[in-house]
Amino acid sequence: MPGYRFAGMNGDISKGVGTREEQLERLKKELESADAVVIGAGAGISTSAGFIYAGGRFDKYFKDFSDKFGFRDMYSGGFYPYSTLEENWAYWSRNIYINRFVKPPKPVYERLYELVDGRNKGDLSSQPKKDYFILTTNVDHQFRKAGFSKRRIFYTQGDYGLWQCSKPCHKRTYDNKDKVIKMVLSQGFSIGDDGELIPPMKENGETDFDKLSMSVPSGLVPYCPVCGEPMSMNLRADNTFVEDEGWHEAAGNYEEFLDSYSGQHILFLELGVGGNTPVIIKYPFWNLTEDNINAVYACLNYGEAFCPKDIEDRSICLDGDIGEILEEL
Repeated sequence: MPGYRFAGMNGDISKGVGTREEQLERLKKELESADAVVIGAGAGISTSAGFIYAGGRFDKYFKDFSDKFGFRDMYSGGFYPYSTLEENWAYWSRNIYINRFVKPPKPVYERLYELVDGRNKGDLSSQPKKDYFILTTNVDHQFRKAGFSKRRIFYTQGDYGLWQCSKPCHKRTYDNKDKVIKMVLSQGFSIGDDGELIPPMKENGETDFDKLSMSVPSGLVPYCPVCGEPMSMNLRADNTFVEDEGWHEAAGNYEEFLDSYSGQHILFLELGVGGNTPVIIKYPFWNLTEDNINAVYACLNYGEAFCPKDIEDRSICLDGDIGEILEEL
């Protein structure tokens, strides 16, 4: 991964040069003319697509957990110290299923796919509409569901669809879809024809949590096949995160892609990246743009669209809902 020089966000920043309409038009031209597009995606793009971790979506699937344990969003629920593994996996199986194995309500990822791909067949040597690579901190795997090539994506922070040894005693990950489906079905959910997770409903249209279990059968609790310790999510939360063979292959693909377009006209397109982990996407994109006079940086974000003053003449900053901006292109 490229290093970073920007130590923080307190320096001179800019919101780009020109009006919103002028910057939008410039982004259209950059998408057409750039030799390659490097997409850096954070949680904001999934939020724009409708993957909301609180509010009505949370209440529909987790109000029983909220009432019992007191948390008010899915993120907090992932850190709660459940007293049993059966409760832990009841919570996590619901979370995994609705945020990994279904498409989000809005076609934001599909619109992005239309803009940059469309003809790619899944190999780095094939020719998509626009040569691209995706670097993302998201763990919901929605780029793949929208059609993007696996070989052109680097999921740096893990994948909701993978488990690992909690210890970890070895550096391998395991697909969890089949077992997650068994877990949610065991709690009283059903799965619709389109893959939607369907809770039992009351006559008023609300979820009938009296018909749902908040634990899974002990026989469904996953344990490491090597050492016997409980399995955990393959998410970067501490130093136990497993970077498996696939992770390292994707990291190598990203480095290879950057090397192959070194010095060329690259559009670094940042989508919904916040301030939690700027060293993964934001700072490297600023550095790579500054170092390559032919590069352009674009930031699409709701309330946080900005760039360093040093590269404002080669930057595009569009504040707003990412899905709505993509529809304007």
